[in-house]
Amino acid sequence: MGKALRIALIAGEASGDILGAGLMQALKARHPDVSFLGVGGPLMQAEGLSSYFPLERLSVMGLVEVLGRLPELLVRRRRLINALIAARPDAVIGIDAPDFNLDLELCLRRAGLRTLHYVSPSVWAWRQKRVLKIRDACDMMLTLFPFEARFYDEHLVPVRFVGHPLADTIPLQADRHAARERLALRLDCPVVALLPGSRGGEVARLGALFLDSAERLLRARPDMRFVLPCANAARRAQIEQMLVGRDLPLTLLDGRSHDALAACDAVLIASGTATLEALLYKRPMVVAYRVAPMTYRILKRLVKSPYVSLPNLLAGRLLVPELIQDAATPEALAQTLLPLLDEPSRQTESFDAIHRTLRRDASGQAAEAVLSLVGER
Repeated sequence: MGKALRIALIAGEASGDILGAGLMQALKARHPDVSFLGVGGPLMQAEGLSSYFPLERLSVMGLVEVLGRLPELLVRRRRLINALIAARPDAVIGIDAPDFNLDLELCLRRAGLRTLHYVSPSVWAWRQKRVLKIRDACDMMLTLFPFEARFYDEHLVPVRFVGHPLADTIPLQADRHAARERLALRLDCPVVALLPGSRGGEVARLGALFLDSAERLLRARPDMRFVLPCANAARRAQIEQMLVGRDLPLTLLDGRSHDALAACDAVLIASGTATLEALLYKRPMVVAYRVAPMTYRILKRLVKSPYVSLPNLLAGRLLVPELIQDAATPEALAQTLLPLLDEPSRQTESFDAIHRTLRRDASGQAAEAVLSLVGER
């Protein structure tokens, strides 16, 4: 394609900024005469995005927080819709942030613009009727996982499975020895990584539970050591408070979760994206999660998926143990994790095949999908 292209991208949080920047790099490599507008963070702006307003104005988490910011969000979305209709870009790509982006994409598509959505919401697990809105809002859905693409195929939504960027960046074989040297961890003892989550609420519910489990693991294996990456200074302070009165051989890290995963022998981990990272590092894991009792009762009725963790969803079977809510006790977590230290292959034999399935040059695949859609004009 020889003509100049204008592509709009709208990211709502830091993870979307990373995906958007990678997609922009891939688009420029394939079509040098391309310009970008929309909403993005520093990484996307560094790639040439002209952002209508700071990404942080869309980055809101929690029901109460969203309600407090709702008037501003609605005004920003309406102004953004009007600006993009006036600009008439060749394609509009909403990156994640479905509550903001899907309504925006619906309005823009009705105005005659091509729209794509990059990163599927968990529509296959709950609120499945959203797929009808997605079908109206998007010319194409770009998914990170193959089971998502199968869901959209079944519901007649144009879809392309592009793979996951983490699978592209994490090596097929991580160097445990080098990671331990970077973290000043002993080479001659078992190391367990504790990943209780990155949000304050997650750490409040799982932090002490994981530390209690570590104490039981230590009684069974006195030579064991532990490493816990903290997402930020607030999470570190939260964990340090939980450690008062305990005597654990635990190394706290500021970030560096990938180093922790590369260095460890097994992982005690909260359900979430981190379970995918543990899988890609080929580390056996036990997944735990707790939410407020009322939230759990509601979700139990709404969620259609038999699994909560990404490794099991990708495998299509119970590959890694999931201890949820009342089942997540220190005794159960320790007893479930201990055998994995001696027989990691129970899980990890399947991890490599999943990694290779997801390793598809996600940014490049997404760029090809965008250009093919633009070429259909």
